[in-house]
Amino acid sequence: MLTGKLFEIKRFAVHDGPGIRTIFFFKGCPLRCLWCHNPEGIDYGPEIALLERKCAGCGECTAACSLGLHIFKDNKHNINRKNCISCFNCVNACMPEALMLYGREYTADELMQIVNEDIDFYRQSGGGVTCSGGEPLMQADFLAVFLSMCKKAGLHTAIDTSGCAGWSEFMKILPFTDLFLYDIKHMDPVQHKKHTGVDNGLILENLRKLSDSGKAIEIRIPVIPVYNDDAGNIQKTAEFLKEIKTITLIRPLPYHALSGSKYLSIGKTHTMPVTTGDEYTATQQVCDTLTSLLPFPVATNSL
Repeated sequence: MLTGKLFEIKRFAVHDGPGIRTIFFFKGCPLRCLWCHNPEGIDYGPEIALLERKCAGCGECTAACSLGLHIFKDNKHNINRKNCISCFNCVNACMPEALMLYGREYTADELMQIVNEDIDFYRQSGGGVTCSGGEPLMQADFLAVFLSMCKKAGLHTAIDTSGCAGWSEFMKILPFTDLFLYDIKHMDPVQHKKHTGVDNGLILENLRKLSDSGKAIEIRIPVIPVYNDDAGNIQKTAEFLKEIKTITLIRPLPYHALSGSKYLSIGKTHTMPVTTGDEYTATQQVCDTLTSLLPFPVATNSL
């Protein structure tokens, strides 16, 4: 049976599409953005997170792990992740929930059971379902099945995407998607590759194709001071966006480094840049510039 791999499900969200929504975060992403706020969604495989502030030092995880991968020394809890075989017995044994599993398998029917619990809230608020990530289009076959079920239930559907996927993957979900939340990170292909691991050619091409298809698009611009907030890049971004006819909103997003602890919890190197200055002031300046250059509404309620 076809399944999808998710790392989080967030109910009663209000910032990722209209109305009250449930957001399904899919595992796996082709980008490696230095400022990624969801590092637990980058790799497709399952991962164990250790939340040290919750750890009671009870040793139940040690007893549950047949390989002895949980090590307590000098009042510190470490995990030998390299030898983990993904049995997740330790996660199930952890009563304080200091251990979390990112990367559970779901069927579309299981996700619809979650959706149906809140369906009255969606209908009363004009809300629905948003699929995010990671990059949900890495699981486009499953996504198409799930979104088609949402549409049969009469729900609004949205995809939060980096745009870095083959157009054939977009075509699988186009009939079942009402709104695309589409990231634009940098207009220069060299700088884009330097900071995200891929250039922006495919991303910009797909955005043009989405516009030609008539789909509603909300542009999202993560504003990273020093990296992409300079006047030249914002000017080029505005010039490009003038070509996109189905934009409903442009939403600049202020950067913050609060997710840095997530990297440590899953045993990854913290890559989030340390910026100077006021991130919110930088984002407000980007909002003002885009408002002066473009005919589309620019959101400021994310500030």
